[in-house]
Amino acid sequence: MRSAPRRGPVPAFLGGGLIGMLGGLVGLGGAEFRLPLLIGTFGFPALEAVIVNKATSLVVVASALPFRAGSIPLAEVAAHWPVIVNLLAGSLAGAWLGAGWATRLRSATLHRVIAVLLVAIAGLLLAGHAQGSGAPALAGAALVAAGVAAGLVIGVVAALLGVAGGELLIPTLVMLFGVDVKLAGSLSLAVSLPTMVAAFARYSRDGSFDVLARERPFVLVMAVGSVAGAFVGGLLLGLVPGPVLLPALAAILLLSATKVWRHA
Repeated sequence: MRSAPRRGPVPAFLGGGLIGMLGGLVGLGGAEFRLPLLIGTFGFPALEAVIVNKATSLVVVASALPFRAGSIPLAEVAAHWPVIVNLLAGSLAGAWLGAGWATRLRSATLHRVIAVLLVAIAGLLLAGHAQGSGAPALAGAALVAAGVAAGLVIGVVAALLGVAGGELLIPTLVMLFGVDVKLAGSLSLAVSLPTMVAAFARYSRDGSFDVLARERPFVLVMAVGSVAGAFVGGLLLGLVPGPVLLPALAAILLLSATKVWRHA
């Protein structure tokens, strides 16, 4: 008989810290790595794992804004409001749709969808954060339409995985809008926060938040551990070479995807 998963404060903090550190090393919140941990180690059903992951991601992303304000002033982020609004026009709708689909999918199907998306994100990590030319790839209405379409896809993926979507938003901002990669990190947070709130609003309509009330201590401790880990990961960033880091993290995601698929 399979033993019940341990969801005590120490495993929650250590798990959150480790995942936060991995995310901090690559400049993300770590939600892509946290989701397989919630399913495989802590034994959450797929939909509950997505909800817990999104709640933790919301705390991590919100805390990242003041962390980055010293290097990327909020005024500079606000000056790019047309880009933020352009992506939000698609991502808010995508988050609503993705959350709705997640609540209707059978658990086994949701496991497989999550596994496939984790593989896709591993591919993006292997490709690295491409540097843009500094100029938008398109202009006028074509750029607006492409931004809305990209936002829609990102919103769906973020809702299905319970992630902030930075791994998709940052390359989009860099390659489609020609934004500097450091500024793109802050702009992605400005898009992620409202997008996550939209997904939360949709999930709440189906009573999916019950897990947050039932597992409140676990969620709070994991969120604190994730924030602390992300901070440490940011400090360690300069010590780990990119050519080694990104393939290693991609390998972790691929192994995690295999584990999640087998849970289906």
